[in-house]
Amino acid sequence: MNIDLTKILDEIEKEKGISKDILIEAIESAILSAYKKNYASNVENIKIDISKDSGAIKVLTDKTIVNKVSDPLKEISIDDLSIKDKEKYNIGDTTLIETMPKEFGRIAAQTAKQVIVQKIREAERNVIYKKYIDKERDIVTGVVLRIEHGNVIIDLGRTEAILLPNEQIRNEEYFKGKRIKIYILEVIKTSKGPKILASRTHPELLKRLFELEIPEIHEGLVEIKNIAREAGKRSKVAVYSKDERVDPIGACIGDRGARIKLIMQELKDEKIDVIKWSADEKTLVANSLSPAKVLLVNLFENEKTATVIVPDQQLSLAIGKAGQNARLAAKLSGWKVDIKSELEYKEEKSPDLKNDLEKE
Repeated sequence: MNIDLTKILDEIEKEKGISKDILIEAIESAILSAYKKNYASNVENIKIDISKDSGAIKVLTDKTIVNKVSDPLKEISIDDLSIKDKEKYNIGDTTLIETMPKEFGRIAAQTAKQVIVQKIREAERNVIYKKYIDKERDIVTGVVLRIEHGNVIIDLGRTEAILLPNEQIRNEEYFKGKRIKIYILEVIKTSKGPKILASRTHPELLKRLFELEIPEIHEGLVEIKNIAREAGKRSKVAVYSKDERVDPIGACIGDRGARIKLIMQELKDEKIDVIKWSADEKTLVANSLSPAKVLLVNLFENEKTATVIVPDQQLSLAIGKAGQNARLAAKLSGWKVDIKSELEYKEEKSPDLKNDLEKE
């Protein structure tokens, strides 16, 4: 082993991000394994020493100093020591002796190489795992690599992520080479490398997209209070401005809807309602039913139910297709929403209560 090895290790450290110390430790372990396997399986006190500067390798064996050698693998004659060592050691002492056999050749080198490759792969997997465990619960960009049994495999560069069927946006087309943003659900450490589970349906994906595209959210001026999402169809996002001078809805929509369009396009043109969050529960419920106009909200605390009255012509808009708008409003506000038309509400009330709407 020579200085060329250290240059190779330096390149690996730079390209793969694997510490040179880890690589040298792997090689020392490999050489030790190969040496014991092929030459000295019954000798335990063997040490491999590799110079970080020159790449020079030494096989050192801990041997006992004796007058007459009976076991060459464990003993050394005092007569074989250098003059300096003879003055330093006595009979019965132990010392490390360099014992690199000339026949330490092809079989040992092959064994060493196998262990080295294995160790380097393990180290590289650990580097990748550490990189992506820090990205757990965050958003990354990848490229669709292939489709396997309904799973979409996403290329992240040095590793892959798996988009399971239940984490895919319904009716979204996934094809090789398509660039998409995914939310990292979980990073699992395995013997074959990290297993990365991703999602395109998680509400946090939408939140991260808002943080990427809306500077006011990234800077903390506007806060996302809650998200209700039916992936690929419609979402509602409740936002709040910490600065009265900043319009939270306007900041999210952008000039002529430019900002919100970018997010919608990333999510297969998913419709997104941005509503203003309020600490007042009635106002929050009313806002959550946007784009429908709300006339009256009655809250029933014990049942956590809100009865909402809307203009007759906006009843279907408030409920939404297949109840979607009402369903999302309930998720966003935390209240079960019972929507009634103005006419229906008046018919249910006694004459003395028919003025409730006007009072509101």
